[in-house]
Amino acid sequence: MERAFRQLLLLPILIQALLLCGCAATAPPPSVPPALFADASFAPPSQAIGTDGLFALSPAMRTYLRSAAFARHLRNRDPKQGLLDALYSKSDLLLEYDARVTRTAAETYAARSGNCLSLVIMTAAFARELGMVVRYQGIQTTDETWTRENGLYVLSTHVNIALGNRNTTNGADPDTMLVVDFLSPPEASRLHAYPLAQRDIEALYLNNRAVETLMGGNVDDAYWWARAAIMAAPGDATAYNTLGVIYQRHGDALLAERALRAALARAPENLPVLQNLGPLLASLGRDAEARAIARRLALLQPVPPFHDFNLGMDALERGDYAAARDLFAREVRRAPYSDEFHFWLAMAYLRLGETRKAQAELALAVQHSVRGDTRERYAAKLATLRRQDAGILRIH
Repeated sequence: MERAFRQLLLLPILIQALLLCGCAATAPPPSVPPALFADASFAPPSQAIGTDGLFALSPAMRTYLRSAAFARHLRNRDPKQGLLDALYSKSDLLLEYDARVTRTAAETYAARSGNCLSLVIMTAAFARELGMVVRYQGIQTTDETWTRENGLYVLSTHVNIALGNRNTTNGADPDTMLVVDFLSPPEASRLHAYPLAQRDIEALYLNNRAVETLMGGNVDDAYWWARAAIMAAPGDATAYNTLGVIYQRHGDALLAERALRAALARAPENLPVLQNLGPLLASLGRDAEARAIARRLALLQPVPPFHDFNLGMDALERGDYAAARDLFAREVRRAPYSDEFHFWLAMAYLRLGETRKAQAELALAVQHSVRGDTRERYAAKLATLRRQDAGILRIH
């Protein structure tokens, strides 16, 4: 499943990152709370921060629009479907999904890859250039997909785009809108969609860049990206939560609490915010408040993310491979699109000598991986196992 949004979560030992749409659960306060930012505590940004040029077409993109290859896709076809074929057919651009970085339209086109937010932004840029109506949608998925990187846990959610041919009233017939989605069609059709404004897309982009920059170790630039995301959508809890984690990583516990409280005011049952706030309060010696948050979390989320996975890793380390298999299998049932869970279930099967089951889980890890580098690593391991199973290669 292909996902896109990022929001940070800080636990006592690890920082976790979540890719969330950040929809407010209650009517948000009208503006940014006072004394939220601490600009003087962070170095000036080392790069341009903002959304200028987010949807701009590069010269190469304009050249492609004028090319014979692009015209071939539009010939005798509905323009919406022609654009979709031109961008995502395997004959021309060879675009690939890659969750590692959120890109502008021009960057996505140049790299020929991006996460679903990047692909939505690029698709919107082309569609608007062709005079189409563009509508953005968030998708409420029924599962939670977590990944981990550089001490960060990442929970992913999804966005897509609907295209319409502009009519004489400068609008589009809702019945003729074409949904462009990077989920498989059967799954996408059964999930609830809700409208997003362009401002929401811009705020999600800014927040994603904050998370990605923090994952890369640049706390200062991450601060400026998160600050910009809050200014773009001051009613959305997502970037406040991100800012809270940045403050805590920076050693500013009281500012972190202020940011997390602002997030909680906008989304009182936001699990990442509660999971961040509880340990923060405990670190400040406010144990009673921390316990109250923990009780609230236990009701909202009885089994926290990666609970069984971490127990499975402990079991694997002590050599209890059957227990590890059962625990990893439980995580797979809970999050069937997590490539990491499939990979470690494969490793447990391998330790138990169940090579065919290990191969099946590795194949699922390859299928669900959203990063090119991990996909290649899983594929190489799978190829090795298949050669071993065929008697071509012996591994000691």
